[in-house]
Amino acid sequence: MRLPEAFQSTMNFKGWAIPGQSLKDQVRAQGDGAFGSVGKTSGGEDYTIDALCGLFGIAQLKNGHRFSTDDLLVAWYGQAGCARPARILDLGSGIGTIAQILAWKNPGVPVVSIEAQSTSVELAKVARVRNGLEDRWTILEGDFRESRVREGLGEFDLICGSPPYFPVGTGELSEHPQKQACRFELRGDVADYARVAAQHLAPAGVFACVFPNAQKERADQGIREAGLTVLKTRAVQLKEGDDPLLRVYLAVKSTDFPPEAVAEAGAALWSEPDLMIRTKDGRVSREYRTIKFFLGFPANG
Repeated sequence: MRLPEAFQSTMNFKGWAIPGQSLKDQVRAQGDGAFGSVGKTSGGEDYTIDALCGLFGIAQLKNGHRFSTDDLLVAWYGQAGCARPARILDLGSGIGTIAQILAWKNPGVPVVSIEAQSTSVELAKVARVRNGLEDRWTILEGDFRESRVREGLGEFDLICGSPPYFPVGTGELSEHPQKQACRFELRGDVADYARVAAQHLAPAGVFACVFPNAQKERADQGIREAGLTVLKTRAVQLKEGDDPLLRVYLAVKSTDFPPEAVAEAGAALWSEPDLMIRTKDGRVSREYRTIKFFLGFPANG
């Protein structure tokens, strides 16, 4: 595997060892698949191969949507709530960040992702080959709200989604169409994610998602009306002392709970203390470092 010079001798990043090095023979990162390499989509847009988790690399547009903390949070919360998934589904998967993190975390487990934007699907397929996941990562192109797109998918133990946050008309649309759909509800909202997840959850399966903390009522309502009950939820401060900006959820089908437990849960069975991403001085918090390491990221900060 060809790595940047800083990686070649030490296989670490800023002093932190890269997790998952025992799996390096499963990653076919050669030639233009090395970290930092560049390519062009069929539409002529430049993309880069960037380090993701372990030795996995992600393909993302230079001037389009890039993976973010939101994706990491969903993958972490879902994985932490479903220690041994047999099948994984990522709804509205974009360039496949969550799908790839979970594929890295669960060797041998089949992963299915559904994405409507052709450019994002193309980039996900580049990463699928680069990371040696052709035999277990199925990438479907289409609107996940349409039943024909999901025909024959069956049930999953872990379903994840990072919905767009804002209704159309509540902000200025980016000029880049990929960024538009990642931010605004062009193809469904958090309620649609919850509704579709509920249709494909296996018994005791879990659904993980993220949404703005300021719109907690919207998420609570959408999850509840989908027939799901929130097992646990956690607000996320991007910087120590700031109001929480995000909130992650872990939900199960309400029919998997005894009725009295559902009634007891209300909005959530358990609301965890806030998660802090960065301290007041800008350093990555100790807890978030351990979360990054859990997901295969060098825990620098």
